[in-house]
Amino acid sequence: MRRNPEGVESRPYERFTLTPVTPFIGAEISDIDLRDPSEEQIEDVRRALLEWKVVFFRDQPISSLNHRDFAAHWGELEVHPLLPQGEVPAVVRFERGEDSPGTENIWHVDVTWTKTPPLGSVLRAIDVPPAGGDTLWADMGNAFDCLPDEIKDLIDGKDAIHDFVPSFGRGMSPEKLEQMKEQYPPVLHPMVRKHPETGRKTLFVNSLFTTHIPDMDPVEGNDLLNLLFAQVKVPDFQCRFKWAPNSIAFWDNRATQHYAASDYFPHRRVMERVAILGDRPF
Repeated sequence: MRRNPEGVESRPYERFTLTPVTPFIGAEISDIDLRDPSEEQIEDVRRALLEWKVVFFRDQPISSLNHRDFAAHWGELEVHPLLPQGEVPAVVRFERGEDSPGTENIWHVDVTWTKTPPLGSVLRAIDVPPAGGDTLWADMGNAFDCLPDEIKDLIDGKDAIHDFVPSFGRGMSPEKLEQMKEQYPPVLHPMVRKHPETGRKTLFVNSLFTTHIPDMDPVEGNDLLNLLFAQVKVPDFQCRFKWAPNSIAFWDNRATQHYAASDYFPHRRVMERVAILGDRPF
């Protein structure tokens, strides 16, 4: 296992304090104010994101506008077509509680059912349960690297179908479902994508949106996908973050999968997320 692609050496961070969560994925960044970061700090956060795949900030009393503006340093922002917005456009609000249990407890990559899934997401905790409600991230570079060679050779260069219907489509009316299927038909993505900034190969199938491998026997393809979905669950590839109010996580959607533990029912958990538009996987 490795943190960086071959040939890339770690360098110290001098404009803030960085504390690793695990040796390979996840780091907490302190001594920075996300309401007014310097351009030099933004560049170092960019480098930390590529190196650690997900970075965390605590005690950041930012507004929804601050949240949007911080995410905008990385590119154009997504307006999600199927999730409710918060006070500010591009801010998605997740309110969970007794009347709305958590449903994000499945390993996934955000919005892979579009042609250009997000580059990354910035998630902010507003209200958290007294215990539970952690989020986990898995490193898809190490997940790919640690597959058997014959499996890597089999999937590298092969495509799989991603579709919103098995997840978001379940609660839609027939009319709404047909409208969304016309707007967002199933899309082909490589099963192994190359990170556009680091060049590292990462496993790019997820159990929420990847439905099948079109050029394989359905049974064999399903068995292969289940093997790859199980690879994501290996704890060695993961880090875990315990939320507190004003905590923030910023993850690279091109290099990770994540899982929000829904173990806090009936307590309340309120989060807001801003996603940055990405490019077409290759």
